[in-house]
Amino acid sequence: MSLAPLADPLVYATAIPAIIMAGMSKGGLGGGAGVLSIPLMSLAMSPLDAAAIMLPLLCLMDVQGLWAYRRDWDRSLMKVLLPAGCLGVAIGGLAAGRLSVAAIEIIIGGIAVVFTLNHWFGRAPAAVAARPSAAKGWFWSTIGGFTSYLAHSGGPPLQVYLLPLRLDKTVYVGTTVVYFAVINFAKFPPYVATGQLNLANAATSAVLMPVAAFGMWLGLSLHRRISPFWFYRVAYGLTFVAGAKLLWDGLMR
Repeated sequence: MSLAPLADPLVYATAIPAIIMAGMSKGGLGGGAGVLSIPLMSLAMSPLDAAAIMLPLLCLMDVQGLWAYRRDWDRSLMKVLLPAGCLGVAIGGLAAGRLSVAAIEIIIGGIAVVFTLNHWFGRAPAAVAARPSAAKGWFWSTIGGFTSYLAHSGGPPLQVYLLPLRLDKTVYVGTTVVYFAVINFAKFPPYVATGQLNLANAATSAVLMPVAAFGMWLGLSLHRRISPFWFYRVAYGLTFVAGAKLLWDGLMR
């Protein structure tokens, strides 16, 4: 297989804004918009290729994030989140080879659409912070690892558990950074073993690494300064459109 990166301009037209959005989200705004990257990039390539190209970029962002938030994460929560997330990655690795492209498009598109609809029309958060629950943590973190393996879309399930805890904003971001750093590096061996991360995808990732580093730097820089209002408005809108397109394509195959 050629070591040359993908040459289609549409690949970069979709990947660059998706990667910057993912970096800003991971770096400073809690990871919510990261679900956008695969649906948007999948408009120009297969979801499996999009996920493979994103993986090294996410790991680069994770290294930046681990340093930035090295003191700001909840260690007690990780006792549940990390083993459950790794279990979800293992389940995702076993399931991925048995799922058709249409099934993956439906899963990814469905995640994106449900996530945005819940954000727009779901119940308002409770006024009192919820107490940590090992059962809920195991369930949602396992789902997060599974959806993260398939489409780097582990943010929505993890948010279902973490957001009601009402953690300090910086601790919340730091906790998600540590969680996804472990999960993303755990995905590397099965991605390589199954051939999903091939030479062409790796070369494309290498070309896009400066974009990933910039997006993460931007998120880290703006964490304490920017209001997430407009960022999330645009991100959720684009996520819904891209997810609906993927869902439609999967259903029509």
